[in-house]
Amino acid sequence: MTDSSLSLEIPLHIFRFKVEFQEASLDEAVGSAVNLVDGYFSEVSGLDATMEAKTIQVGGMNYGVVQRPGRVSFATVILRRGITTRRHLWQWFELMNVSGAYKHRLQVTITLQDHSGEPQLKWTLERAMPIRFKSPDLNAMTGDDVGIEEIHLAHEGLRYEVV
Repeated sequence: MTDSSLSLEIPLHIFRFKVEFQEASLDEAVGSAVNLVDGYFSEVSGLDATMEAKTIQVGGMNYGVVQRPGRVSFATVILRRGITTRRHLWQWFELMNVSGAYKHRLQVTITLQDHSGEPQLKWTLERAMPIRFKSPDLNAMTGDDVGIEEIHLAHEGLRYEVV
């Protein structure tokens, strides 16, 4: 039995993606693009949402409990890239650390592209803020390695969509 409307879907490769930053506002409208980072990230991890299950014990129901959806929490997203002389990531972290101002939160969009560079999937972090900045470890014994810096982001929402 064959159905011509069903087609074999080819899995996407995960090595071609871009990360963009936009100003986030208190309402749902998104501001203009922010040139926060020049260059590319080598790795993004932590695109993760977890829903807490709420259990309800019902009288007279002796086999199991009723499960209801609970609060959703989001993992810390970690962006890694080769270190350069640009200090944009540190400056963003420093702005949040010194002023603590809400206005420095950004919307971060990670777009996965296919082999030809066309966008396929998109993850959007709502009202992201840097909570950790890590410079590379310096080691004279492994002097030919590329130094990797990291920025860890907490955020208030994750959207996942097909472009």
